[in-house]
Amino acid sequence: MADDVIEVDARGLSCPMPLLKARKAIATAAPGQSVVVLATDQGAESDFKAYCERAGHRLVSLAWQDDVLRVELARSE
Repeated sequence: MADDVIEVDARGLSCPMPLLKARKAIATAAPGQSVVVLATDQGAESDFKAYCERAGHRLVSLAWQDDVLRVELARSE
């Protein structure tokens, strides 16, 4: 498993861009490697939950702090 976390700054972007940027990043990740996404789009929370369920990636954490959603995904094996 890779130790490096891939960070994606999608703040200020509207749906579906935060998810598209995350999908691009996770495609380059090693199995088990984490991708952290920062987003401000209000629909991003449900988008990431549905994406992880469909794609089989693990949703490590999902939390709002102020107006920024921080999502951590781990690529499936």
